[in-house]
Amino acid sequence: MPDNKRSGFSSAAGLIQYYDMEETRALKINPYLVLSFGIAAAILVEVLNWRLT
Repeated sequence: MPDNKRSGFSSAAGLIQYYDMEETRALKINPYLVLSFGIAAAILVEVLNWRLT
């Protein structure tokens, strides 16, 4: 095994690589916020559907 930790584990002839490092530049969103927006959007659609029919 290589001593270099940045090389990661390769499989499928090098087509897929798994890295031990976590991406620090990625946008991080709280899962509860996503769930809240989904529920709010569903309620909004149902209310608009009820009011417009």
